[in-house]
Amino acid sequence: MVLELEKRLSDRLRAVLKNRFELDIGSIPLETPPDLGLGEIATPIAFELARKLRKAPKIIAQEIVAALLADLGLLPGFAKFEVAGAGYINAYLDRAEAVQLVVPAEGRLPSAQGHVLVEHTSINPNKAAHIGHLRNAILGDTFVRLLRAAGYKVDVQNYIDNTGVQVADVVVGFLHLEKKTVAEVHALVTELASNGQLIDYYCWDLYARTSQWYGEGTDEEKTARKQLRLDTLHLIERGGNDTAEIADLISTAVLRRHLETMLRLGIEYDFLPRESEILHLKFWEAAFEKLKQSGVLYFEDEGKNKGCWVMNRPGAETKENETDDDAKVIVRSNGTVTYVGKDIAYHLWKFGLLGKDFGYKRFFTYPDHECWISAESGEPSHPHFGGATAIYNVIDARQSDPQANVIQALRGMGYTDQADHYTHFSYEMVALTPRCAVELGYEISEVDKQKSYIEVSGRKGFGVKADDLIDKLIAATRAEVDSRQTSHDAAVRQKIAEQIAIGALRYFMLKVTRNSVIAFDFKDALSFEGETGPYIQYAVVRIRNIFRKGNTTPDAVLADFAGLPAASLGAYLAGEANQDIWSLWLRAGRRSQVIEQCIATSEPAYLAKHAFQLAQEFANFYHRHHILTEVDPARKTFLLSTAAIALRELVGSLALLDIESPEAM
Repeated sequence: MVLELEKRLSDRLRAVLKNRFELDIGSIPLETPPDLGLGEIATPIAFELARKLRKAPKIIAQEIVAALLADLGLLPGFAKFEVAGAGYINAYLDRAEAVQLVVPAEGRLPSAQGHVLVEHTSINPNKAAHIGHLRNAILGDTFVRLLRAAGYKVDVQNYIDNTGVQVADVVVGFLHLEKKTVAEVHALVTELASNGQLIDYYCWDLYARTSQWYGEGTDEEKTARKQLRLDTLHLIERGGNDTAEIADLISTAVLRRHLETMLRLGIEYDFLPRESEILHLKFWEAAFEKLKQSGVLYFEDEGKNKGCWVMNRPGAETKENETDDDAKVIVRSNGTVTYVGKDIAYHLWKFGLLGKDFGYKRFFTYPDHECWISAESGEPSHPHFGGATAIYNVIDARQSDPQANVIQALRGMGYTDQADHYTHFSYEMVALTPRCAVELGYEISEVDKQKSYIEVSGRKGFGVKADDLIDKLIAATRAEVDSRQTSHDAAVRQKIAEQIAIGALRYFMLKVTRNSVIAFDFKDALSFEGETGPYIQYAVVRIRNIFRKGNTTPDAVLADFAGLPAASLGAYLAGEANQDIWSLWLRAGRRSQVIEQCIATSEPAYLAKHAFQLAQEFANFYHRHHILTEVDPARKTFLLSTAAIALRELVGSLALLDIESPEAM
């Protein structure tokens, strides 16, 4: 509703500015006033025009308002306009007309155009997923849902670095700590599966042991182990040997476990591009030629980067202007390609600019689609991937520099439009509160107990595995559900516990803006009070109980609402006594606006906040108005309709966050 009314106002303002001042204005700035006493929509447009028109902003605002009021009939849904302060224009909605726009809206957005590729999760396939990976996956998955709600065609990709150093470390552990052969590793994977044990958990411990082993012994031993690590990495990259076979076996088994873990949170993927295919299908070689031909790379024949192919960083326009620190090495002097180089090749493929493609094989079956994985040669018939018009990479903030280098390379090759549609969807780390670390069984020092959060470390084995976290959340929730829902059988109580636990986890990861550190805490996440998933879910349950007790349904009530006269609606929404009702309707009418804001800013937290505020406003409404005991039939229909709209918008907002709405709690 609000989005539609904002569009009407923007269109009308452009017409006024054209007719009165002969100005063609593309975008009209619109804001939400801090208080309903100042209206529902405001614009500072007069301030932006002051210099151009050589008038005081207040005079311009008065002229614009006079024109708007003279033709108010051209703006259905608006009641009046006022000038505020030094030149703000405040718009006041016709509340009766506005609420009638809310009922059929259901958070719809104009259908967007374009093929968007979102890459998220991208866990190294060397050990179990942990709590930090969950933030990446939940952010990415939610953003995908927002884009699809806006009408975009979205492909979800999960990049698999199956030839990287983390996989090499686990392979070193199998070969040199456990002294296993290829056949013995195969047998281990089969044995673990048959015993119900998890390969990703096994590798979690082995990875930590290997990382510790690198730092033990004499200096000579440490040097030898460092070389062993590099030799193992090169064998994996080369392929066609026992070391590479172990790497492929383990990384594939761990990857499958990652997909199973993420599916517990409702997270699915379309395509799994692997670094091994980027190497073996010569993606880099094709990209290398493009980079050289466009002059983005040059060969360094002196200085510390002698023998390397390097790329200028932003600000150093020529080789003569740069220092060794300005240049970014893309190909080392030994001929190996850096991470950034391979990433440039991958992103040329993403935009359909490489001239090469993967082979594709089916890998994982979801209820309604297949997830494909890259291969050197694959199935002849497969979906089309790549060739996107926009890319969002959900990668933590520590990767800002490599991401910026890829964008710079695209610009250097002349792909300016693609660079402009490449977004590093960055986020900060997830840590644990000291209380949470203790609950997980870790011993922490007195100094750490005083910290606001404690960082996790996969190398040190300090952290919480994603599946363990989910299991613990469900167990804690089940105990609470069992005490509340004694009339339901065990299966129903388990389902409710899972809905609450998963909802709590997803909301906890989404409610904080992505560039803020999260300190995870079980008690905070599962609380039924405050800004939590369970608080919003409980609002849904409370509203559904109203309709059960009233022996009616939201659809029936909204059908009756259509027959209420506009005069009655205006009366029910007018005055200070009904301000909370109007505030609730207004909030319910903002979902489309919030979705648009989330996409424009790449920030799902706005939708999480919207859902929480809507639940808060409903709670305020619920406590102030006696819905089922209202004696006036028309007003009772109106109050029930208010609850019905709140229910629909809460359920719809939670669905976009992929949080289920339980029937009971």
